[in-house]
Amino acid sequence: MKRILITGALGQIGSELTLKLRDIYGADNVIATDIKKNDSEAAQSGPFETVDVTDLNKMVEVAKKYNVDTVMHLAALLSATAEAKPVFAWNLNMGGLMNGLETARELKAQFFTPSSIGAFGPSTPKDNTPQDTIMRPTTMYGVNKVAGELLSDYYFQKFGVDTRGLRFPGLISYVALPGGGTTDYAVEIYYEAVKTGKYTSYIDKGTYMDMMYMPDALNAIVDLMEADSLKLIHRNAFNVTAMSFEPEEIAASIAKYVPGFEISYAVDPDRQKIAESWPNSIDATAAKEEWGFKYAFDLDKMTKDMVEKLRQKI
Repeated sequence: MKRILITGALGQIGSELTLKLRDIYGADNVIATDIKKNDSEAAQSGPFETVDVTDLNKMVEVAKKYNVDTVMHLAALLSATAEAKPVFAWNLNMGGLMNGLETARELKAQFFTPSSIGAFGPSTPKDNTPQDTIMRPTTMYGVNKVAGELLSDYYFQKFGVDTRGLRFPGLISYVALPGGGTTDYAVEIYYEAVKTGKYTSYIDKGTYMDMMYMPDALNAIVDLMEADSLKLIHRNAFNVTAMSFEPEEIAASIAKYVPGFEISYAVDPDRQKIAESWPNSIDATAAKEEWGFKYAFDLDKMTKDMVEKLRQKI
């Protein structure tokens, strides 16, 4: 990668990925785009363009202006928000993805877009979910992700676009606040632990979901994009994970660093239903074998770092 265009650059992943890529490839070589600018470091530390991903002409215009060789398409509506606005979610998630792929095809660029464990559904095997398995999601977000994986495969097979992607679990970060996902409780719980010493979870006890700390997720993106194309078999849908836990386990981990921390429950039936349709744990063997995926943070190591960073921030 030499010159990189990022859509959704001010979102949860994008706000950190933009800075990481600018550190690696140079600030001027990473073009951040989003639907509106803000005063964040991602928007201010290098080139920024206002781009609505449903506007193909604008996306292509900006990509050509900077002569990019890589498109990272992150703009999307997340799971819980997409359930509340399914038509808008389809138009944004699928229309934006098609425009990103068309931009990459026009410029003969590499292309990355994240998939999600939301692509799985109630009939998917729950434990150690395989790389290749039944995928019948019951959410609009999940339907978008499965369609996105297939569409990216199509652009590789039909047009030779070097498409790549990861099925992310819940991502936990101290930098950007959550944006309407089902796994957001695992971010909110840290903020509330540091601020108030207690948290009311909208996800019920005993509900396991895969998670990953943001630094590991960012490294996985870079490692995948820099991997040898000839070694990739599952180009657009690599299972990746670092840990799987339920709310009581994350609460117990937090209590080691925030003495007296307490968790209670007020279950949100809509998000609980989504969570129960997802795997308890997934198998990342294909990512390890095809491009050397690895992670550094387990639950306690992540908790220690999150609490330290949030105490400084808050």
